[in-house]
Amino acid sequence: MRSSGYCLLRPAICGAASCSAAVPLLPLRSPCQRRSSRRRNSRSLSVSSSSSSSSSSSSSMAARDIGGFLSKQPYHPPSWASHLRPIPSHSLSLGHLPTPIHKWNLPNLPEGTEVWIKRDDLSGMQLSGNKVRKLEFLMADAVAQGADCVITVGGIQSNHCRATAVAARYLNLDCYLILRTSKVLVDKDPGLVGNLLVERLVGAHIELVSKEEYAKIGSVALADMLKRRLVNEGRKPYVIPVGGSNSLGTWGYIEAMREIEQQTRLSGFQFDDIVVACGSGGTIAGLSLGSSLSSLKAKVHAFSVCDDPDYFYDYVQGLIDGLQAGVDSHDIVDIENAKGLGYAMNTAEELEFVKKIAAATGIVLDPVYSGKAAYGMLKDMDNNPAKWKGRRVLFVHTGGLLGLYDKTEQMASLVGNWRRMEVDESVPRKDGTGKMF
Repeated sequence: MRSSGYCLLRPAICGAASCSAAVPLLPLRSPCQRRSSRRRNSRSLSVSSSSSSSSSSSSSMAARDIGGFLSKQPYHPPSWASHLRPIPSHSLSLGHLPTPIHKWNLPNLPEGTEVWIKRDDLSGMQLSGNKVRKLEFLMADAVAQGADCVITVGGIQSNHCRATAVAARYLNLDCYLILRTSKVLVDKDPGLVGNLLVERLVGAHIELVSKEEYAKIGSVALADMLKRRLVNEGRKPYVIPVGGSNSLGTWGYIEAMREIEQQTRLSGFQFDDIVVACGSGGTIAGLSLGSSLSSLKAKVHAFSVCDDPDYFYDYVQGLIDGLQAGVDSHDIVDIENAKGLGYAMNTAEELEFVKKIAAATGIVLDPVYSGKAAYGMLKDMDNNPAKWKGRRVLFVHTGGLLGLYDKTEQMASLVGNWRRMEVDESVPRKDGTGKMF
């Protein structure tokens, strides 16, 4: 069934009284309802329509609960993923889920092509983006192991590190961040721009390393070195890998595919393709494995923003092998290179693209991940229109808005729409008329 008028949103975001009658609403669940049906009553998550109706009563009751956010719940996988091993025993409620799906009116698409967008950038505020879904499982494991602090690694504007720092503070854990920066800045205060502001506000401990040191030593060895230091100080650290991308974190996007499956089933929708940025591999591993195992069967296209496709095919293979999935990564995901100048580096054309998409559609893309993925997607659609003609595409926005603050100097010339308001001298003036509260 095809229809361009559906609005795949939660009632809390788009209610019957506030949306146009021309846009039918889908009865998706509130965050509390989702938590209840997903974690307290796994039977209500089967694909059958009867299970949806049978869960409505319990979901309504759960919607009145207080305290579901940040709670730890037993985890029950989708039926189509129940053969994977190991299955997490618990997860933590960290995201505001499900995130909505809506039509994305991008310009100059191939004939008959529709692009819709999954708004994982709306999964939270300080704790936002795709990293939240992985952290629901990783932080639950940290708590279960009795950790009193967590360690993770990333770039100087890492969205994952910011999300980890916030999640740790929510759970009363200390957070140690190993952040990669340039050799000329490694001995200087890193400042308060973008993600760094949030990390430092919530009390994260920042450990800077140069990109040259990082390249020679690697993230695993650096995290192990910090772990040994903390253990010697009497701490109980838990190490989370770059991007939260290990086999346990992969469950975050296996679970996201169950969410998408439910959203599309309620509407009769079917997506032909799923497009997403790839920075560490865990998100595309979960999406592609989930799509292939579930009823969705959409083709997953990943645009890598660092390293190269061969590296990610191998890395994703390791993640899905860690779940005993028994599939070949080349069979479930198509990975294309979109890194351009390099990780977190942008051409003027890429930044202008981010600005044009925001001005045309209202969707603000981050320049490191989703911006490059969307740029790569539209470039491929322009170069290979027959490949995408008549396809219904779901683009997953993985968040990262705070990363834009690191690009303000480069983007200043693109966003110069301002001037002093002209107020004619004939306009009456009287002190105190315009009160400023």
